[in-house]
Amino acid sequence: MHSHTLIFYKIINKEVNFISIIVLVIVYILISIRQIGRVRLQSWQIMLGGALTVLITRQISFSQAFNSINFDIIIFLGCMFIVGEAFGRSGYIKHLSFVVFKKAKNINQLLLFIIFSLGLLSPFFINDTMVIVSTPLIIYIAKKHNISAKPLLLTMAFAVTTGSVLSPIGNPQNLLIALNSNMENPFLTFFKYLTIPTLINLFVIFIMIKIFFKEHFKNEPLNHIKDEINDEKLTNLSRISFFLTFILIGIKIFTVLIGLGDVFKITYIAVIACLPIVLFSKRRLEIIKNIDYHTLIFFTSMFVLMESVWNTGIFQNIVKDMDLNSTLTTLSLSVI
Repeated sequence: MHSHTLIFYKIINKEVNFISIIVLVIVYILISIRQIGRVRLQSWQIMLGGALTVLITRQISFSQAFNSINFDIIIFLGCMFIVGEAFGRSGYIKHLSFVVFKKAKNINQLLLFIIFSLGLLSPFFINDTMVIVSTPLIIYIAKKHNISAKPLLLTMAFAVTTGSVLSPIGNPQNLLIALNSNMENPFLTFFKYLTIPTLINLFVIFIMIKIFFKEHFKNEPLNHIKDEINDEKLTNLSRISFFLTFILIGIKIFTVLIGLGDVFKITYIAVIACLPIVLFSKRRLEIIKNIDYHTLIFFTSMFVLMESVWNTGIFQNIVKDMDLNSTLTTLSLSVI
Protein backbone atom coordinates (compact mmCIF):
# COMPACT_ATOMS: atom_id res chain seq x y z
CA MET A 1 0.00 0.00 0.00
CA HIS A 2 1.31 3.47 -0.89
CA SER A 3 2.72 5.31 2.16
CA HIS A 4 0.34 8.30 1.83
CA THR A 5 -2.64 5.95 1.52
CA LEU A 6 -1.46 4.08 4.60
CA ILE A 7 -1.22 7.33 6.58
CA PHE A 8 -4.76 8.29 5.55
CA TYR A 9 -5.98 4.78 6.42
CA LYS A 10 -4.49 5.04 9.91
CA ILE A 11 -6.06 8.45 10.48
CA ILE A 12 -9.60 7.42 9.52
CA ASN A 13 -9.26 4.29 11.63
CA LYS A 14 -8.22 6.48 14.60
CA GLU A 15 -4.81 4.89 14.90
CA VAL A 16 -3.50 8.43 14.81
CA ASN A 17 -4.79 10.81 17.48
CA PHE A 18 -5.07 13.97 15.44
CA ILE A 19 -6.21 16.41 18.17
CA SER A 20 -2.63 17.66 18.52
CA ILE A 21 -2.42 18.10 14.73
CA ILE A 22 -5.63 20.15 14.71
CA VAL A 23 -4.29 22.31 17.55
CA LEU A 24 -1.03 22.85 15.64
CA VAL A 25 -2.91 23.90 12.49
CA ILE A 26 -5.08 26.33 14.46
CA VAL A 27 -2.00 27.78 16.17
CA TYR A 28 -0.27 28.18 12.80
CA ILE A 29 -3.30 29.97 11.31
CA LEU A 30 -3.72 32.27 14.32
CA ILE A 31 -0.04 33.22 14.31
CA SER A 32 -0.41 34.04 10.60
CA ILE A 33 -3.44 36.32 11.03
CA ARG A 34 -2.78 37.52 14.63
CA GLN A 35 -6.25 39.05 14.93
CA ILE A 36 -9.81 37.82 15.48
CA GLY A 37 -12.34 40.63 15.18
CA ARG A 38 -11.11 43.37 17.46
CA VAL A 39 -8.97 41.02 19.51
CA ARG A 40 -5.27 41.35 18.74
CA LEU A 41 -3.32 38.23 19.64
CA GLN A 42 0.40 37.90 20.32
CA SER A 43 2.41 34.93 19.10
CA TRP A 44 3.35 33.87 22.63
CA GLN A 45 -0.31 33.91 23.72
CA ILE A 46 -1.33 31.73 20.77
CA MET A 47 1.49 29.23 21.35
CA LEU A 48 0.78 29.13 25.09
CA GLY A 49 -2.90 28.49 24.32
CA GLY A 50 -1.90 25.60 22.05
CA ALA A 51 0.33 24.05 24.72
CA LEU A 52 -2.36 24.38 27.40
CA THR A 53 -4.93 22.82 25.06
CA VAL A 54 -2.89 19.65 24.47
CA LEU A 55 -2.21 19.43 28.21
CA ILE A 56 -5.87 19.88 29.18
CA THR A 57 -7.03 17.38 26.56
CA ARG A 58 -4.37 14.92 27.80
CA GLN A 59 -2.57 14.67 24.50
CA ILE A 60 0.61 14.90 26.55
CA SER A 61 1.24 14.30 30.24
CA PHE A 62 2.73 16.96 32.52
CA SER A 63 5.89 14.90 32.97
CA GLN A 64 6.27 14.50 29.20
CA ALA A 65 5.64 18.21 28.74
CA PHE A 66 8.30 19.12 31.30
CA ASN A 67 10.83 16.73 29.78
CA SER A 68 10.14 18.09 26.29
CA ILE A 69 11.40 21.56 27.20
CA ASN A 70 14.96 22.19 26.04
CA PHE A 71 16.22 24.13 29.04
CA ASP A 72 19.60 24.75 27.39
CA ILE A 73 17.85 26.96 24.85
CA ILE A 74 15.60 28.67 27.43
CA ILE A 75 18.58 29.41 29.71
CA PHE A 76 20.67 30.62 26.77
CA LEU A 77 17.91 32.97 25.57
CA GLY A 78 17.20 34.27 29.08
CA CYS A 79 20.85 35.06 29.75
CA MET A 80 21.34 36.77 26.39
CA PHE A 81 18.19 38.81 27.00
CA ILE A 82 19.78 40.02 30.25
CA VAL A 83 22.86 41.14 28.29
CA GLY A 84 20.68 42.83 25.67
CA GLU A 85 18.56 44.61 28.29
CA ALA A 86 21.71 45.94 29.95
CA PHE A 87 23.00 47.15 26.58
CA GLY A 88 19.81 49.16 26.06
CA ARG A 89 19.37 50.58 29.57
CA SER A 90 23.01 51.61 30.01
CA GLY A 91 23.22 53.43 26.69
CA TYR A 92 26.07 51.15 25.58
CA ILE A 93 24.23 50.23 22.38
CA LYS A 94 24.03 53.93 21.41
CA HIS A 95 27.72 54.29 22.16
CA LEU A 96 28.46 51.30 19.91
CA SER A 97 26.24 52.72 17.19
CA PHE A 98 28.10 56.04 17.24
CA VAL A 99 31.47 54.25 17.01
CA VAL A 100 30.21 52.22 14.03
CA PHE A 101 27.93 54.67 12.21
CA LYS A 102 29.96 57.88 12.59
CA LYS A 103 31.94 56.92 9.48
CA ALA A 104 28.77 56.86 7.36
CA LYS A 105 28.86 60.05 5.29
CA ASN A 106 25.47 59.58 3.62
CA ILE A 107 22.34 57.42 3.77
CA ASN A 108 23.70 54.80 1.38
CA GLN A 109 26.68 54.25 3.63
CA LEU A 110 24.42 54.30 6.70
CA LEU A 111 22.36 51.47 5.18
CA LEU A 112 25.49 49.42 4.58
CA PHE A 113 26.73 50.04 8.11
CA ILE A 114 23.37 49.01 9.59
CA ILE A 115 23.23 45.86 7.47
CA PHE A 116 26.76 44.67 8.17
CA SER A 117 27.13 45.81 11.78
CA LEU A 118 23.82 44.33 12.97
CA GLY A 119 24.02 41.43 10.54
CA LEU A 120 27.46 40.42 11.81
CA LEU A 121 26.66 40.98 15.49
CA SER A 122 23.48 38.88 15.45
CA PRO A 123 25.38 35.57 15.03
CA PHE A 124 27.00 36.21 18.42
CA PHE A 125 24.18 37.86 20.38
CA ILE A 126 21.19 35.90 18.97
CA ASN A 127 18.74 37.57 16.62
CA ASP A 128 16.00 38.05 19.25
CA THR A 129 18.42 40.02 21.43
CA MET A 130 19.59 42.13 18.50
CA VAL A 131 16.03 43.01 17.50
CA ILE A 132 15.15 43.99 21.08
CA VAL A 133 18.11 46.35 21.49
CA SER A 134 18.22 47.57 17.87
CA THR A 135 14.59 48.56 17.30
CA PRO A 136 14.63 51.67 19.56
CA LEU A 137 18.13 52.45 18.28
CA ILE A 138 17.02 52.40 14.63
CA ILE A 139 13.98 54.58 15.40
CA TYR A 140 16.30 56.99 17.23
CA ILE A 141 18.72 57.11 14.27
CA ALA A 142 15.85 57.71 11.85
CA LYS A 143 14.59 60.67 13.90
CA LYS A 144 18.08 62.10 14.37
CA HIS A 145 18.79 62.10 10.63
CA ASN A 146 15.20 62.83 9.53
CA ILE A 147 14.84 59.51 7.67
CA SER A 148 11.73 57.36 7.41
CA ALA A 149 11.96 54.65 10.10
CA LYS A 150 10.13 52.01 8.02
CA PRO A 151 12.90 51.15 5.51
CA LEU A 152 15.54 51.29 8.26
CA LEU A 153 13.53 48.93 10.49
CA LEU A 154 13.03 46.53 7.59
CA THR A 155 16.74 46.74 6.84
CA MET A 156 17.50 45.90 10.46
CA ALA A 157 15.05 42.99 10.48
CA PHE A 158 16.42 41.49 7.27
CA ALA A 159 20.04 42.00 8.35
CA VAL A 160 19.58 40.48 11.80
CA THR A 161 17.62 37.50 10.45
CA THR A 162 20.10 36.87 7.63
CA GLY A 163 23.21 37.38 9.72
CA SER A 164 21.97 35.08 12.49
CA VAL A 165 22.41 31.98 10.30
CA LEU A 166 26.19 32.41 10.43
CA SER A 167 26.70 30.78 13.85
CA PRO A 168 25.15 28.07 16.03
CA ILE A 169 24.03 30.70 18.56
CA GLY A 170 22.63 33.18 16.04
CA ASN A 171 19.03 32.02 16.49
CA PRO A 172 17.17 29.38 18.52
CA GLN A 173 16.81 27.09 15.50
CA ASN A 174 20.56 27.00 14.94
CA LEU A 175 21.12 26.48 18.65
CA LEU A 176 18.72 23.54 18.66
CA ILE A 177 20.60 21.97 15.73
CA ALA A 178 23.98 22.54 17.36
CA LEU A 179 22.87 21.04 20.68
CA ASN A 180 21.16 17.96 19.25
CA SER A 181 23.17 17.05 16.16
CA ASN A 182 26.41 16.02 17.87
CA MET A 183 28.20 18.39 15.53
CA GLU A 184 31.89 18.16 16.41
CA ASN A 185 32.71 21.87 16.21
CA PRO A 186 29.51 23.81 15.44
CA PHE A 187 31.12 27.26 15.28
CA LEU A 188 33.75 26.27 12.72
CA THR A 189 31.23 24.19 10.76
CA PHE A 190 28.74 27.05 10.53
CA PHE A 191 31.47 29.58 9.66
CA LYS A 192 32.92 27.29 6.98
CA TYR A 193 29.70 26.71 5.07
CA LEU A 194 27.68 29.85 5.76
CA THR A 195 30.07 32.81 5.75
CA ILE A 196 30.05 33.42 1.99
CA PRO A 197 26.25 32.86 1.51
CA THR A 198 25.57 35.17 4.46
CA LEU A 199 27.78 37.97 3.12
CA ILE A 200 26.20 37.67 -0.34
CA ASN A 201 22.69 37.87 1.11
CA LEU A 202 23.61 40.90 3.21
CA PHE A 203 24.63 42.67 0.01
CA VAL A 204 21.34 41.57 -1.57
CA ILE A 205 19.45 43.24 1.31
CA PHE A 206 21.10 46.56 0.45
CA ILE A 207 20.13 46.22 -3.21
CA MET A 208 16.51 45.26 -2.48
CA ILE A 209 15.98 48.05 0.05
CA LYS A 210 17.40 50.55 -2.43
CA ILE A 211 15.07 49.27 -5.16
CA PHE A 212 11.85 49.23 -3.12
CA PHE A 213 12.47 52.35 -1.02
CA LYS A 214 14.52 54.51 -3.37
CA GLU A 215 12.25 57.53 -2.77
CA HIS A 216 13.26 57.54 0.93
CA PHE A 217 16.97 57.87 0.34
CA LYS A 218 18.47 61.17 -0.72
CA ASN A 219 22.21 61.54 -1.02
CA GLU A 220 22.51 64.15 1.75
CA PRO A 221 25.43 64.34 4.21
CA LEU A 222 24.83 63.00 7.73
CA ASN A 223 25.73 64.84 10.91
CA HIS A 224 26.65 62.44 13.73
CA ILE A 225 26.41 63.56 17.35
CA LYS A 226 27.85 61.49 20.18
CA ASP A 227 25.23 60.43 22.75
CA GLU A 228 25.76 60.61 26.48
CA ILE A 229 26.08 57.37 28.44
CA ASN A 230 23.03 56.79 30.66
CA ASP A 231 24.74 54.67 33.31
CA GLU A 232 28.54 54.56 33.35
CA LYS A 233 28.86 51.54 35.65
CA LEU A 234 26.28 49.49 33.75
CA THR A 235 27.97 50.50 30.50
CA ASN A 236 31.30 49.17 31.77
CA LEU A 237 29.64 45.90 32.80
CA SER A 238 27.92 45.70 29.41
CA ARG A 239 31.26 46.27 27.70
CA ILE A 240 32.74 43.37 29.71
CA SER A 241 29.82 41.13 28.70
CA PHE A 242 30.23 42.17 25.06
CA PHE A 243 33.90 41.21 24.83
CA LEU A 244 33.45 38.23 27.14
CA THR A 245 31.02 36.71 24.63
CA PHE A 246 33.65 36.68 21.88
CA ILE A 247 36.31 35.35 24.25
CA LEU A 248 34.01 32.52 25.34
CA ILE A 249 33.22 31.61 21.73
CA GLY A 250 36.98 31.41 21.15
CA ILE A 251 37.33 29.14 24.19
CA LYS A 252 34.54 26.92 22.89
CA ILE A 253 36.24 26.54 19.51
CA PHE A 254 39.64 25.95 21.15
CA THR A 255 38.39 23.24 23.54
CA VAL A 256 36.93 21.30 20.62
CA LEU A 257 40.10 21.67 18.53
CA ILE A 258 42.28 20.24 21.32
CA GLY A 259 39.98 17.24 21.67
CA LEU A 260 37.96 18.11 24.77
CA GLY A 261 34.69 17.70 22.87
CA ASP A 262 31.62 19.25 24.49
CA VAL A 263 33.22 19.88 27.88
CA PHE A 264 32.54 23.61 27.43
CA LYS A 265 28.87 23.73 26.48
CA ILE A 266 27.41 26.44 24.25
CA THR A 267 24.97 27.36 27.02
CA TYR A 268 27.91 28.36 29.24
CA ILE A 269 28.69 31.23 26.86
CA ALA A 270 25.42 33.04 27.63
CA VAL A 271 25.46 32.18 31.35
CA ILE A 272 29.00 33.47 31.91
CA ALA A 273 28.46 36.52 29.67
CA CYS A 274 25.53 37.74 31.77
CA LEU A 275 27.28 37.17 35.15
CA PRO A 276 29.01 40.60 35.31
CA ILE A 277 25.60 42.26 35.05
CA VAL A 278 23.77 39.88 37.40
CA LEU A 279 26.52 39.87 40.04
CA PHE A 280 27.76 43.45 40.02
CA SER A 281 25.00 45.76 38.76
CA LYS A 282 22.74 47.41 41.31
CA ARG A 283 20.06 47.45 38.59
CA ARG A 284 20.08 43.63 38.23
CA LEU A 285 16.48 43.20 39.44
CA GLU A 286 15.24 45.96 37.13
CA ILE A 287 17.05 44.34 34.19
CA ILE A 288 15.88 40.79 34.95
CA LYS A 289 12.31 42.01 35.47
CA ASN A 290 12.20 43.64 32.03
CA ILE A 291 13.72 40.94 29.80
CA ASP A 292 11.59 39.45 27.01
CA TYR A 293 9.68 36.78 28.94
CA HIS A 294 7.14 36.52 26.12
CA THR A 295 9.73 34.93 23.84
CA LEU A 296 10.71 32.50 26.61
CA ILE A 297 7.05 31.55 27.05
CA PHE A 298 6.70 31.13 23.29
CA PHE A 299 9.57 28.67 23.00
CA THR A 300 8.65 26.78 26.17
CA SER A 301 5.10 26.35 24.88
CA MET A 302 6.33 25.42 21.42
CA PHE A 303 8.42 22.57 22.83
CA VAL A 304 5.36 21.18 24.63
CA LEU A 305 3.04 21.48 21.62
CA MET A 306 5.55 19.99 19.17
CA GLU A 307 6.30 17.08 21.52
CA SER A 308 2.57 16.34 21.61
CA VAL A 309 2.46 16.45 17.79
CA TRP A 310 5.56 14.26 17.54
CA ASN A 311 3.93 11.67 19.81
CA THR A 312 1.14 11.16 17.27
CA GLY A 313 3.67 9.59 14.90
CA ILE A 314 2.12 11.24 11.84
CA PHE A 315 5.20 13.24 10.87
CA GLN A 316 7.41 10.19 11.23
CA ASN A 317 5.14 8.38 8.75
CA ILE A 318 5.16 11.33 6.35
CA VAL A 319 8.95 11.72 6.21
CA LYS A 320 9.75 8.00 6.42
CA ASP A 321 9.86 7.53 2.65
CA MET A 322 11.27 10.97 1.81
CA ASP A 323 14.80 11.58 0.63
CA LEU A 324 16.03 13.68 3.55
CA ASN A 325 19.36 14.25 1.82
CA SER A 326 17.58 16.20 -0.91
CA THR A 327 17.95 19.98 -0.77
CA LEU A 328 14.42 20.38 -2.19
CA THR A 329 12.98 18.15 0.55
CA THR A 330 14.83 20.06 3.25
CA LEU A 331 13.62 23.41 1.90
CA SER A 332 10.03 22.14 1.61
CA LEU A 333 9.98 20.79 5.17
CA SER A 334 11.53 24.02 6.46
CA VAL A 335 8.78 26.11 4.86
CA ILE A 336 6.11 23.84 6.35
